[in-house]
Amino acid sequence: MTLEANGFLAIDGASLEYRLIGPQPSGAPCIVLLHEGLGSVGLWGDFPDKLQSATGASVFAYSRAGYGASTPVTLPRPLDYMQREAHDVLPKLLDLIGFQRGLLVGHSDGASIAAIYAGSQADHRLDGIVLIAPHVVVEDVSVASIAAIKTAYETTELRAKLARWHKDVDNAFHGWNGAWLDPAFRAWDITGDLAYIRVPVAVIQGVDDQYGTVRQVEIIQEECYCPVEVTMLPETGHSPHREAPEATLRVIAEFAVATLPAPGS
Repeated sequence: MTLEANGFLAIDGASLEYRLIGPQPSGAPCIVLLHEGLGSVGLWGDFPDKLQSATGASVFAYSRAGYGASTPVTLPRPLDYMQREAHDVLPKLLDLIGFQRGLLVGHSDGASIAAIYAGSQADHRLDGIVLIAPHVVVEDVSVASIAAIKTAYETTELRAKLARWHKDVDNAFHGWNGAWLDPAFRAWDITGDLAYIRVPVAVIQGVDDQYGTVRQVEIIQEECYCPVEVTMLPETGHSPHREAPEATLRVIAEFAVATLPAPGS
């Protein structure tokens, strides 16, 4: 299929909004962006445009079900919602857009989905993954910060701000927040997938990340047998692509040059 610059894809009964910058994924290396737990196509801002300009690759971003302008989900979300995205939705999406070669670049929940996909799917088309502020286990600091944001959502302007980016903001927020604050979610752990990743990995972590510590990075280094490059960004929190965009862009662009096939190959 030929993709427009903006549109919707029908997958498993859901309508998923997307944005494409640059050439068709069927005809060029493609970087697929996987957003955070409260993210969407729009919340990437102009980062996809800058990434396309820096790499020359096709850049494809989409909003998962329950986010942005995509179809809402039934609540509560299952606690394995990230595994389901990686196992059931992402393979179909990559096939549908004509993905031939490229990278997965994920942020937070999106990074976890990218790691699960790379470790569980024997996809020869995948040349590498970039994990921005990934979660591989649940830490106390993560739960504390997510509990705090629930209070902010209920008592401050946060809900109104998020409503700019989500058609059904309550669906987006409670789907994510409710899963992470479920006591049973403490057992969520994707370290078993890491040992099966067979492509290079770049990890970008803010030193001051309020949702996870350097332990997340250490586990990835300990469990992966593939090459792992780590960039720790000082004075940066949970969103390096927004808080330190130039440094984050440079890391991803250099990783893309090193891992993606040369144009025309």
